[in-house]
Amino acid sequence: MYVVIDIFSRYMTGWLLATRETAELAERLLGETIRKQNVVADQLTIHADRGTSMASKTVALLLADLGVTKSHSRPYCSNDNPFSEAHFKTLKYRPEFPGRFGSIEDGRAFCQRFFRWYNHEHRHSGIGFHTPVDVHFGRADHAQLERVRVLHEAYAAHPERFVRQAPIPPALPGPAWINKPVEVPPTP
Repeated sequence: MYVVIDIFSRYMTGWLLATRETAELAERLLGETIRKQNVVADQLTIHADRGTSMASKTVALLLADLGVTKSHSRPYCSNDNPFSEAHFKTLKYRPEFPGRFGSIEDGRAFCQRFFRWYNHEHRHSGIGFHTPVDVHFGRADHAQLERVRVLHEAYAAHPERFVRQAPIPPALPGPAWINKPVEVPPTP
């Protein structure tokens, strides 16, 4: 399974379930996803494991052509991307996740349902209990204002229900990094 995750919004921008891992499949998925998301050159960093597909010359050339910066996992460390790890745990712990898939088609059908649910319905704790689609497409600010209004009304109607203070919704997400670039101070 290939998955492209926007770590800021947790939105799954692209995915592919295949019977094998190849550089050509990775190249196709990344190219389609970058075009579909209208990513401008020099705007995107892709963090990938060090698998043969993601480390291939084919993928490296595509990313260079698209103006994408690469970031790779530490050598021999498959779990240094907490966003991917959390995503795959959510996938595998869904009640409908089967012990086995009967075919690749069954797996793809499951993934279509899962990614639709994950992007459009799942209220993710890491993004203030908003859905990934709302954060990704800039709709979380509006939802946040509505939450503030509802909580304010609830507090005004029944302040005794709130022991310490008026309720406030969880914060919207801030910047997200896996390998944050080292900031070099400007030279005078």
